[in-house]
Amino acid sequence: MVPLLSVFAAFSFIIMMFNLPLPGGTTGHATGAAIAAIVLGPWGSILAVSIALAIQAIFFGDGGILAIGANSFNIAVVGSFVAIWVYNAVAGKSALTASRRVIAAGLAGYLSINAAAFVTALQFGVQPMWFTDANGAPLYAPYGLDVAIPAMMIGHIGIAGLAEMFITAGVVAYLQRSDVALLSLTAQKDAESKVDGTWAGTRRLWVMIALMMVLSPLGLLAAGTAWGEWGAEEFADPAARQAITEASLGATPPVDSTPEGLLTLGSWFEAPIPDYAVPFISNEVVGYIFSAVMGTGLVMLCFLLYGAIADRFRNNNGATN
Repeated sequence: MVPLLSVFAAFSFIIMMFNLPLPGGTTGHATGAAIAAIVLGPWGSILAVSIALAIQAIFFGDGGILAIGANSFNIAVVGSFVAIWVYNAVAGKSALTASRRVIAAGLAGYLSINAAAFVTALQFGVQPMWFTDANGAPLYAPYGLDVAIPAMMIGHIGIAGLAEMFITAGVVAYLQRSDVALLSLTAQKDAESKVDGTWAGTRRLWVMIALMMVLSPLGLLAAGTAWGEWGAEEFADPAARQAITEASLGATPPVDSTPEGLLTLGSWFEAPIPDYAVPFISNEVVGYIFSAVMGTGLVMLCFLLYGAIADRFRNNNGATN
């Protein structure tokens, strides 16, 4: 499973680099959690997507290191389980090559990312109620549920969800033609024994990953910050505060200055390559591709270490028995 976990974690990492313009001047992205769940099952998907999110946060400052737990729960856990439930319910016992499975995959992708976005909106929206200073001012996210839910969901229902839908359906259609056995792992089909999960057996998928690396700078075309991912500098800048207002359905930030919690916790950790801008590479496009390659390499390293530790544990356990 190590090559399969690696390739779908790499897919998730890179697909999240393709930023999409959303209403209000914000950005969003697909996650790859749905296709990972369809091929690997929910537990494998949770592991693969969580590793991708952790690497994003720790090395590239994408998502925030203190938000790894929340992001992993929303995208990897909620997204994966919603995806596999919807996919299995719609696909039923249809043949692995049936067009019904492509439709099921599309619906799974669309609903999974929107479920993850909705849970994220809830987490943003409850913060002003639960975390305030002595004067009642929000310490972190400033907007309540009345703003957070529609601000998050409009862009995901209308754009990001459609991107996840087409990507998930497209990959399933591709696998039906090129490596249909991979779809058997979660479909209780006899073809499971024919799955070639070696590095050589997944080479077609790695070619896809390599192509995505080259195309990743397309993600630079979408300007703006994802809704809710504001740092202290945004609240201190009048122009950025206006952008926050426009992205929040015209609601002015209910704080006149940077929330105290962001000032306290927002700068204690600095990622080595923040925002995928490599310090020693002046060309932004080349730096973005380099970040994609580096992230993929870190994903592979994590799973190679995981495989080595698992093998050693099994060997030691066998010797003990």
